[in-house]
Amino acid sequence: MALIVQKYGGSSVADAECVKRVAQRIVATKKAGNDVVVVVSAMGDTTDDLIDKAKQVSPLPPARELDMLLTAGERISMALLAMAIANLGHEARSFTGSQAGVITDGSHGKAKIIDVTPGRIRTALDEGSICIVAGFQGVSQGTKDITTLGRGGSDTTAVALAAALDADVCEIYTDVDGIFTADPRIVSAARRIPRISYEEMLEMAASGAKILHLRCVEYARRYNIPIHVRSSFSQKEGTWVVDSSDIEGQEGMEQAIISGVAHDRSEAKITVVGVPDKVGEAATIFTVLSDAEINIDMIVQNVSAASTGRTDISFTLPVTDGQTALTALNKVKERIGFESLRYDDRVGKVSLIGAGMRSHPGVTATFFATIADAGVNIEMISTSEIRISVVVAQDDVDTAVAAAHRAFDLDADQVEATVYGGTGR
Repeated sequence: MALIVQKYGGSSVADAECVKRVAQRIVATKKAGNDVVVVVSAMGDTTDDLIDKAKQVSPLPPARELDMLLTAGERISMALLAMAIANLGHEARSFTGSQAGVITDGSHGKAKIIDVTPGRIRTALDEGSICIVAGFQGVSQGTKDITTLGRGGSDTTAVALAAALDADVCEIYTDVDGIFTADPRIVSAARRIPRISYEEMLEMAASGAKILHLRCVEYARRYNIPIHVRSSFSQKEGTWVVDSSDIEGQEGMEQAIISGVAHDRSEAKITVVGVPDKVGEAATIFTVLSDAEINIDMIVQNVSAASTGRTDISFTLPVTDGQTALTALNKVKERIGFESLRYDDRVGKVSLIGAGMRSHPGVTATFFATIADAGVNIEMISTSEIRISVVVAQDDVDTAVAAAHRAFDLDADQVEATVYGGTGR
């Protein structure tokens, strides 16, 4: 008997028929002799609809109350799914995040899990029940308030529960048949990746691939929890995310291995113009941004102009934090002595990911030549051992992704990427 944690996204439980289909899959897993814990997201666009309602009532809703509102979406899903399972003759018990023992810090809207104490889940499993847990939420250790985990929170809930329960696998069900070499919504010839390492998946998630959230993969790697990404709309094999040592049949390191091309349209670029080129100025800029709880992605500093002794510093950040960053920097403009700020939210990031880059220098040249041949201008560059990222104009993202995908022979011989549901909202 195995202990399996399954997570179903919003498109998988979008309506009553979807909920009933998911219930049948869960019951089949139970009938196969497994203990089953299920984590669910809110139905379809419920979370976005609740945010819209909140903004209609208040332009700046209190963070505590917004979390209380948003967690209602997952509670609806878990209760309906438990009812559907009961209708199939099996006992299911639903639990909120706090009831499931998901303990977080007190940061509303983007709380981090600090512990999971799944005593009630374990008891229910021992009594033969299927457990349904509301994803995306927990309870603050300090204030005991309800918190939400932010984007990808249900994925993180599932992996955290899998780790706490010592599960055999965490299955992430979505609206595509696994992890692909590019987003099948813009590259129809994208190929399914049968197995991918935590390391490569972390880079893909950090580079904008929406299939798994970064924190979810980090958690899985830390506790060595295998993740099986599958579609709830088909019975296809999907993709396994595992430790690199568990991937059989890896190609020799003399050969370039490119896992895929990821893209991200959710970033903006800020340029701090005319920064005095002296010790400590960059530190001051990024300390101000850190104090405002803004995550920075890519950073480029120009060579100082000899005639002025000044330089420009550009960086990318989530577009949702753009105005916050501009406000914070303008408050210290006189102290730092920079000349002005430039803001561009019409940019996108395109990233090439693959473990083979470590031993194949030709990858970089091919990537940049491909982008240039496609007529796309590169604004910023960032690299790691297994990733090359470039910032381009937002309108050029699709072109750059498709060109890179072809250049590295990632196109499938036949179309195998199907998007079954979801509005993309």
